[in-house]
Amino acid sequence: MRAYVITGPGEGAVQDVEAPAATAGNVVIDVERVGVCGTDAAFYSGQMPFLHNGLAEYPLRLGHEWSGTVTAVGEGADAALLGRRVTGDTMLGCGTCRRCLGGHQHVCEFRFEVGVRGGFPGALAEQLAMPARAIHPLPDELDPDLGALVEPGGNALRAVWGAALTEGDRTLVLGAGTIGLLAAMFARAQGAEVHLMGRSERSLEFARTLGFDGVWTADELPDLPFGAVIDASNGPALPAKALELVEPAGRVVYIGLASTPSLVDTRNLTLKDVTAVGVLSGSPSMSAAIDLFAAGAIDPRPLIGATVGLSAVGAVLSGERPADAGPGPKMLVDPQSA
Repeated sequence: MRAYVITGPGEGAVQDVEAPAATAGNVVIDVERVGVCGTDAAFYSGQMPFLHNGLAEYPLRLGHEWSGTVTAVGEGADAALLGRRVTGDTMLGCGTCRRCLGGHQHVCEFRFEVGVRGGFPGALAEQLAMPARAIHPLPDELDPDLGALVEPGGNALRAVWGAALTEGDRTLVLGAGTIGLLAAMFARAQGAEVHLMGRSERSLEFARTLGFDGVWTADELPDLPFGAVIDASNGPALPAKALELVEPAGRVVYIGLASTPSLVDTRNLTLKDVTAVGVLSGSPSMSAAIDLFAAGAIDPRPLIGATVGLSAVGAVLSGERPADAGPGPKMLVDPQSA
């Protein structure tokens, strides 16, 4: 089968690789869509920390946001999955440690991360093998595009849960990329007054088309009391900015990751009596994201800028946008297409 394989910083190509088999407890999926995100770009550039601390190495196959149809089921896996459109969890815990048994497999010390950590092949290929226990069947309302947005949607939804919003709360989202926009959409669906702060004029212009209560640059941001701030940015100075902007007794949610360490003065955290929440994974909220997508609570389709074939993956990972791309930030890949 064909897969896109990264062999070094800035180096990758479509290769013929061995097709996966439906071994015991696993299923094989014909992949229909794969989302490309900032983590993937960091692997391609060589900046991803996992490449430097031994948790990942080249060659590797990316792809942890995906959807597809189950075409083979191994012994012990649920036969009802055969023929179903599905997506899957990124975090694959060992299943036996204290964290896994406590329902926190996404922070298992021994976990694999699909297309990210431990050499587990990702979905940028015509087929993908996955443990049946990590599979989420998709309802008919979710086509391949929406299915591939479930994983980032789960991350964004957990960030909103961390903000503990109620009807009418005013919240600020830092970062107008895919996760920030999804978080803003989920927050609005919960009845919050939602503001976004971003940097790129292109991304802010697009965010304004989505009808949020306010879309601002840092210089334009009005002096408003924000009961919750969600940092979905990659700016190393913004975690401290989030703490500065949130109201006393409010909540700050950190889901963005900068390429360099971020400094937060915990004296401000304490003196403002602020609750800080970190979000690593959408694992605990993927099912809820599926249900909200299917119910039409939010419509993330405008976030999709373009869908490309495997041969265009390198260009997308290096930051290029197809000439015919729409304004949305999310690039999808159809691995069945050249």
